Amino acid sequence: MSVTSTEYLSRIQAAVEKVGNGQAEAKQQAAELLASAVLNGGVIQAFGCGHSEALAMEIAGRAGGLVPTNRIALRDIVLYGGEPIEALADPTVERKTGIAHRLYELAPIKPDDVFVIASNSGINGAVVEMALLVKERGHKLIAITSAEHSAGVESRHPSGRKLGEIADVVLDNGAPYGDATIPLPGGGAVGAVSSITAALLAQQIVTDVVARLIDAGITPPVYLSDNVPGGKEHNAEIEARYAGRIRRTA
Repeated sequence: MSVTSTEYLSRIQAAVEKVGNGQAEAKQQAAELLASAVLNGGVIQAFGCGHSEALAMEIAGRAGGLVPTNRIALRDIVLYGGEPIEALADPTVERKTGIAHRLYELAPIKPDDVFVIASNSGINGAVVEMALLVKERGHKLIAITSAEHSAGVESRHPSGRKLGEIADVVLDNGAPYGDATIPLPGGGAVGAVSSITAALLAQQIVTDVVARLIDAGITPPVYLSDNVPGGKEHNAEIEARYAGRIRRTA
């Protein structure tokens, strides 16, 4: 087995092909939930910890994406909750359940909002607790996770449940157990999958949401790049419709 960028490319191409062309029914269900939320004046709330925050960034606040989107992140307890920066220094912070309640309280959430939560393992306390809280509060929930990895590990949540067991719709990012794809001679592996395939899933369902909005006769509230002429003005005009509902941070 060669440990090369060419080998990784081969493996990631296979993963992208499988994820990109599979799960058609689940993708359509996810798009329907998101489109309905937007049509009803709701916002898409996206949450992920660690590298899974990249999924939330794909959904909320990027060129070509929907404006009525909001990213929830662990650092919100500092940015909006007044906690000291040291609160994020604990490397096990995403395994704690209590932080999910604080994040939910701090976020500009309304009843019509729908959630997209990403976690490769789907087992950590903050993610599972957020999923349970979201469902308890009556929101629809889409999970993006690795079916293989999640099936191979125990939940770290006191309930014993995992993200994929709670969501209304589950999308499998196709990542293998441990995420990385190329085994190393001395153990371990290199060449991760989940960030790339999760981004693909996010872009696919957003595209399907936009198609539904067009079919409904609605001009999709989509971002232009700030770095094209008129982009910043275009974005500011649409963002104003969702004042107090969406937050844009680095």
